[in-house]
Amino acid sequence: MKKILIIHNKYQHTGGEDIAVENEIKLLEKHFEVRVLFFDNNVGSYLTQFIFFIMNKNIQSSIVVKNNIKDFEPDIIYIHNTWFKASTSIFKVIKKSKIQTIVKLHNFRFFCSKTFFSKKHLDGSDYCLACGFKRDGKVLNRYFENNIIKSILLILYGRKYYKIIKNQENLTLLVLTNFQKSFLKSHGFSDNVVKYPNFIEMQEKYILNSKLNHIVYAGRISPEKGVEDLIKTFNKSKLDNFILKIIGNGPQKEYLEKNYASENVEFLGEISNKETKIIISKSKAVATASRLYEGQPTLLCEASLLKIPSIFPDTGGVKEFFPLGTQLIFNQFDYNDLEKKFNLLNDSKLISDEGLRNYEFINNKLDEVNLIGLFKEIISK
Repeated sequence: MKKILIIHNKYQHTGGEDIAVENEIKLLEKHFEVRVLFFDNNVGSYLTQFIFFIMNKNIQSSIVVKNNIKDFEPDIIYIHNTWFKASTSIFKVIKKSKIQTIVKLHNFRFFCSKTFFSKKHLDGSDYCLACGFKRDGKVLNRYFENNIIKSILLILYGRKYYKIIKNQENLTLLVLTNFQKSFLKSHGFSDNVVKYPNFIEMQEKYILNSKLNHIVYAGRISPEKGVEDLIKTFNKSKLDNFILKIIGNGPQKEYLEKNYASENVEFLGEISNKETKIIISKSKAVATASRLYEGQPTLLCEASLLKIPSIFPDTGGVKEFFPLGTQLIFNQFDYNDLEKKFNLLNDSKLISDEGLRNYEFINNKLDEVNLIGLFKEIISK
C-alpha cells in the first residue's frame, strides 16, 4: 500500500478549504496509508515568527517536514495550503527528498499575491475577480486592505510560491475545474495541471422530507463574498415568509449584523459543519452572491448532496458542479436577476426538481470510485 504524507496549513477561521481537506483525508485513508501534517497560524513567539517572515521561510516547519519524511518514508507528498506557518521553505526540503509531489490549488491567491504593485495585480481592470481587490489609486498591492505590513509579507510569500508552482519540475498541480485549468494555461503554466475536484461525503443521514422556509448562506462573511448584496436582494424579494440564515464569521459580520439583523435575517455565527448540514437539510435552498471567481464551493456541493437547490452566480467554474439548464444560476453582479431567482423559491415543484437534479449530477461527478480511480491514475504517472 502506497504511503501519502498530506500537508495543510489550517486557516484561522475554518472554511471550505479546511473542510475539503478533511473530507479528502477520509477518502484517501480508505485506499492508502496516510499521515497528516497540519500546521496552524497561532503565533508562539512573535519575534521568531517575524524573523521567519523577513527571511521568507520557516526553519521550524522545514525541520518538522524533514523529520516526517525521514520517519514515515512516504511515496507521495500531497500539499494543500502553506500560508503562513508551513511557508514556502518546505518545498526546498521536499525537492531534496525527490519524492513525487502534488500541490492542490483551492483558490487564486497564488495569482493575486505575486506582485508589489496594484497596477500589475489588476492588469487594466478595476476589480480582481480572483480576490476582490479594487482599484483605489494606491500604488501598493494591498492584498489585506487595512494592513500594509501583512500585505507585504504575503507578497514576499506569494512571489516565491508562484515561482515554485510554475517552474519547479516534478510538481503535479491539481485544480478543481476546467476553468482553473484554462486560467493556468493562459498564464504560461505547463501541462502538469490536472483537474481533480474535492471529495464530499454522502449526506443521506441528513436528508429530510419536510422543509422550512429557510435560505442558508454559510461561509466567510466579507465584502468579496457578497453577503451584503445577498441580504439586500433578499430583503427586496417577494419572500416575506422566508428567513435568511447567515452562518460563519469574518471581518464584515459585526457590521452586517448591526445593520441587517431582523426577524427575516438571522446571524448564527460560526458553528460546526455537522450543525450547518442539519440546518441546510431543513431549508428550501442555499444561496451565495460571491463577487469572486469560485472553484468548488463546499456549501453548494453539500447542499446538492442533501437534495437542496442552490442560488449562485455564474462565475469561475461553479456551474461545472451543476447540470445544464439549472434554473437558479444568476448573472454575477446582476442583483435584479438574483432577485428573480429568489422569487422562484415560491415554486415548490421547481425547487424540488432542482434539488433532485443537482443531487443526481453531483452524486455522479463526485463518486468515490471515480475519484479514487482518477487519483491512482495521477500518482502513477
